[in-house]
Amino acid sequence: MENIGYYNGKFDLIEKMTVPMNDRAMYFGDGVYDATYSVNRTIFALEDHLDRFYNSCRLLEIPTPMPREELKKTLYECVNKVDDPNQFVYWEATRGTGIRNHVFPDSPSNLLIYTRPCPMKDLSLRYKLATMEDKRFYYCNVKTLNLIPSVLASQRALEKGCDETVFHRGDLVTECAHSNVSIIKDGKFITHQLDCLVLPGITRKHLIEICHEKGIPVEERDYTLEELKNADEIIVSSSGALCMPACELDGEPVGGKAPEIIKTLQDAYLKRLHDECGE
Repeated sequence: MENIGYYNGKFDLIEKMTVPMNDRAMYFGDGVYDATYSVNRTIFALEDHLDRFYNSCRLLEIPTPMPREELKKTLYECVNKVDDPNQFVYWEATRGTGIRNHVFPDSPSNLLIYTRPCPMKDLSLRYKLATMEDKRFYYCNVKTLNLIPSVLASQRALEKGCDETVFHRGDLVTECAHSNVSIIKDGKFITHQLDCLVLPGITRKHLIEICHEKGIPVEERDYTLEELKNADEIIVSSSGALCMPACELDGEPVGGKAPEIIKTLQDAYLKRLHDECGE
């Protein structure tokens, strides 16, 4: 198959799958999700993604749709039904199904999965970035389905000919519309500390581990728009983007001053991926 969809035990082509109108995702975006790559039919960093997924369920009080080992088995069942061995793998849990009502329904949670062929990003590219005031609520550490601010920010970036939007609250940088953002300055890797304003990115976690392995100092702290503009490098990281440096911010050139650190991080990250996935 070219792609596969799954909903509460049923498999089919994504285009043929349907979701009940009373699924809580329809009315409230009442659910959480996670996503990563499958390379050579191995789902990369799956344990990390499952940790975050189950933590997101816990934080929003959504009953987990199935035990961890059963979910892993189901994810791999989906991956193995798709012809291409390299895929984007997405899964979500919603609070359940019931007539629209703000209080929790008396029903089990729902599980949706889809996988589709997806090549890896070309890490030789450099991103163009735009900035935007961060107007999201204080659950950014939860990978929730409530993504309207990110949708709008992504559309504004597209209209400006940019690849991603960097959010800021006042003068403080938080993260991107669908990525984490970090900087390199004077040989240090600087990234926003984990709190309710940023998602605990899996790629961010791996990059910090790589920095420790390679002797690159790490600072997890608030940093400002001015620091972003004057950074030696700006790094956008996510399970889809991996480790992408930036060349432009709001139409002005940025970065390009520490290419050796960028190469160290990218090479080490790809080695991790290939070591785990056997490619």
